[in-house]
Amino acid sequence: MNIKFTGTGSYIPNTIEKNEDFHQHEFLNADGSKIDYPNEVIVEKFKAITGIAERRYAKPHLNSSDLAFFAAEKAIENANVDPESLDYIIVAHNFGDVSSNSNQGDVLPCLASKVKHSLRIKNPKCVAYDILFGCPGWIEGVIQAQAFIKAGMAKKCLIIGSETLSRVVDKHDRDSMIYSDGAGATVIEATNEEGGFLAHATASYTYDEAYYLFYGNSNNPNLKKDTKYLKMHGRKIYEFALNNVPKAMKSCLDESGVDIKDVKKILIHQANEKMDEAIIKRFYRLYKTDVPKDIMPMSIHKLGNSSVATVPTLFDLIRHDKIENQAIAKGDVIIFASVGSGMHINAIVYRY
Repeated sequence: MNIKFTGTGSYIPNTIEKNEDFHQHEFLNADGSKIDYPNEVIVEKFKAITGIAERRYAKPHLNSSDLAFFAAEKAIENANVDPESLDYIIVAHNFGDVSSNSNQGDVLPCLASKVKHSLRIKNPKCVAYDILFGCPGWIEGVIQAQAFIKAGMAKKCLIIGSETLSRVVDKHDRDSMIYSDGAGATVIEATNEEGGFLAHATASYTYDEAYYLFYGNSNNPNLKKDTKYLKMHGRKIYEFALNNVPKAMKSCLDESGVDIKDVKKILIHQANEKMDEAIIKRFYRLYKTDVPKDIMPMSIHKLGNSSVATVPTLFDLIRHDKIENQAIAKGDVIIFASVGSGMHINAIVYRY
């Protein structure tokens, strides 16, 4: 028995926020002081570092659980499975359902329960729960789901990553330009086909690193102090990721027994183009070899950073030939990897 992805789906909101749309924002330093550069320069520097030219925002009437439901419907249809046959629905997110013009998250009931309700699944033995694991949440959900199947506790699982980060950002913080909304979903099943999950690795670094991403006050001192926003220590995260993610990926690949030369694609969390490129360079440096051409597909340029949704969305887009010059063929070895708040790191080696 092998465990494989049998279906993928994603929901990409159609509201596009371009970089030039930020030219009229009032960006401030963390202490509330004005930034010396004009917004055009701020945005240009941002693009050079992150690679982001535009991002997607959900319509005001839609919440994260709605996006998750839309992606789930597509994944279920793509897998050609009966929703009633699902044993687990796992939804990865970080902030729950955050209504438009609010930054208070709603996680009662959990988003997985809301998705199961929207799918109209009657089977009570289909267990629905959420996972809070930062940006690596979808990968961690997949790791848990395949463990359930391997242990004989399940046969089919639906794993979703969904987020509406546009509703928890501080619009006076330059980092707000990074974040976006979206959802990606996958179905995994026990199968007799060749391939599947070969190895995984997970680590949580919390001794000094737990608060590299946190909830904090706006850069605008005139706003309410009891309203919190998504904040991060960007330089610390960058250094942490470069020092630790390549090692985790190597540990996972070594455990799988696959030679580095046989890796065809690396689907890494779309956090920051320069950071992702640096991670991949360091990873290949550990094997004393060069980075192959087109090894790392990217979607961040058009979609921004939608946290838990970036990897499953990227996977879905590639599977459906929606990223130029990128494809996955049967037998290809793929590495999935992510890093995010907590700080958590994980990776999967998978034969397609």
